[in-house]
Amino acid sequence: MLALLGFLTIVVLLVLIMTKKASPVVALIVVPTITAFAGGFGANVGSFITDGIKSIAPTGTMFIFAILFFGVLTDAGTFDPIITKILNIVGKDPVKIAIGTAVLAMLIHLDGSGAVTFLVTIPAMLPLYDTLGMRRTTLATIVALSAGTMNIVPWGGPTIRAATALEVSVVELFNPILIPFLVGLSFVLFIAYSLGKKEKARLVNLDEIVVAVEREVDEEKAKLARPHLFWVNVITIILAIAVLIMDKLPATVIFMLAFSISLVVNYPNVKDQRERIDAHAKAALMMASILFAAGAFIGIMQGSGIIQEMASFTVAVIPTSLGKFIPIITGIIAMPASLLFDPDSFYFGVLPVLSQAASEFGVSGLSVGRAAIMGQMTTGFPISPLTGATFLLTGLTGVDLGEHQKKTIPYAFATTIIMLVTALIIGAIKL
Repeated sequence: MLALLGFLTIVVLLVLIMTKKASPVVALIVVPTITAFAGGFGANVGSFITDGIKSIAPTGTMFIFAILFFGVLTDAGTFDPIITKILNIVGKDPVKIAIGTAVLAMLIHLDGSGAVTFLVTIPAMLPLYDTLGMRRTTLATIVALSAGTMNIVPWGGPTIRAATALEVSVVELFNPILIPFLVGLSFVLFIAYSLGKKEKARLVNLDEIVVAVEREVDEEKAKLARPHLFWVNVITIILAIAVLIMDKLPATVIFMLAFSISLVVNYPNVKDQRERIDAHAKAALMMASILFAAGAFIGIMQGSGIIQEMASFTVAVIPTSLGKFIPIITGIIAMPASLLFDPDSFYFGVLPVLSQAASEFGVSGLSVGRAAIMGQMTTGFPISPLTGATFLLTGLTGVDLGEHQKKTIPYAFATTIIMLVTALIIGAIKL
């Protein structure tokens, strides 16, 4: 009963968001609350939501100060010379820009952190996309696919969880799928190329657009610009990212300090500081509200045990006759499963049972694990409402969650299938 209620909750939530029948904030709060009462957990709704908000609070706080930090730096004109330099390298060709976006996101995601990838890549590339008139949904999709596929790296969360759950070394789990992993990255670059081609075809008067933008004089922007502080601001960004990657301080603390420093350095006048905060407060508050609403959703789904019941149900419905095909089934459902299960519930709840079931049919549990990490919270994490990083991605790009999911999910699923087929062909996954 609880499992079916959980699946119904996910379906209703996704339908409401993707069809724009309800805003993400409302859907993420109201739908799971109704679910909790329907499941008999009405008395615990308050504690479930509170626990969920506590779990998401660091991400939400980080997001607020990251928005303010990058907003101040944008006002100061920090990214203008960088955009000019990138334009000189890639020119005005949307194809090169799209591929460059994918490569940059892949490189940044070497640390395995979706938040870091989004916080670095999007603010750097977004002004360029806006300048050329390229769609923000294209940026969101390319960054999501790049970060998602790169999340398979041995030190990534899903791979570590899978290895732990199966009680094997990360090397033993990952090494056989190195080739499928590289094929997946190549496929993402191909998608970026294709999306770039579409943008180029759409922007038929690209040269005129660029010239028009370059000639536009924004007096207010000129007043806010601090070109003499360019290197100070760049060093601040580098230091913030370096400390973030080295995990020396919590991300929230890093961006609180970085924001404070950048605000005081660029706008020492208190009146100017208030104006800069006000200018970006709307965007910060709007997306922070979505993050905390997601905390309510996660808190109810986990606290009520609904996600655990969904995991047990998923395993139980697999027919005995399909036992030997469990790795393939796992690979196919892995990416969509990111919409239903958080990584802990899947890898520590669903995967061990699937692995054991496969073993009973003479199929290696390792094959199941390898199939799982090709989609579950890898290609699937940047579109899942169960991860704060998804809302960070959509918030930074200013793209509606429903639009992002509709555009990105087919590409993410295709990437998983390409890697799965490759793994089957080279024998990394055996039946």
